[in-house]
Amino acid sequence: MNTYLSNTQMASLVEAIKQAENHSTGEIRVHIDSTSDDNNAKVAFEVFKSLGMDQTKERNAVLFHVNFEKKYLTIIGDKGIHEHVHQKFWNDLHDKITLSFSEGKYYQGLYDAILETGVELKKFFPIKNGENPNELPNEITFS
Repeated sequence: MNTYLSNTQMASLVEAIKQAENHSTGEIRVHIDSTSDDNNAKVAFEVFKSLGMDQTKERNAVLFHVNFEKKYLTIIGDKGIHEHVHQKFWNDLHDKITLSFSEGKYYQGLYDAILETGVELKKFFPIKNGENPNELPNEITFS
């Protein structure tokens, strides 16, 4: 199913998600897509909704939707986080990830992006009163 990331690397990405979410109320997910649909952006938005990422309390979920076979990456930040970081943040992050991917550094590109996203989430959505509910699972999903 996935020859770009080892099981160990995927487990490490899940740990990076936990670390990135640790000091904010934000939610991060990674979805690896292997479908043959040509409308990757549409598929990414469907995945975003199907994972309930548009239902977080502060609308601060971020999806990294990757189709390695088609060399396609979509990053979706919900309304709450997007209002703070704006499109330039997503474009710059996309460029960093795709540069890593072009060098065959699939794991490192995603890992760094997850942690960088966590920094932004912490700035704008810090935990309050010591409460940090995990609204969404952290595991990587596949289709």
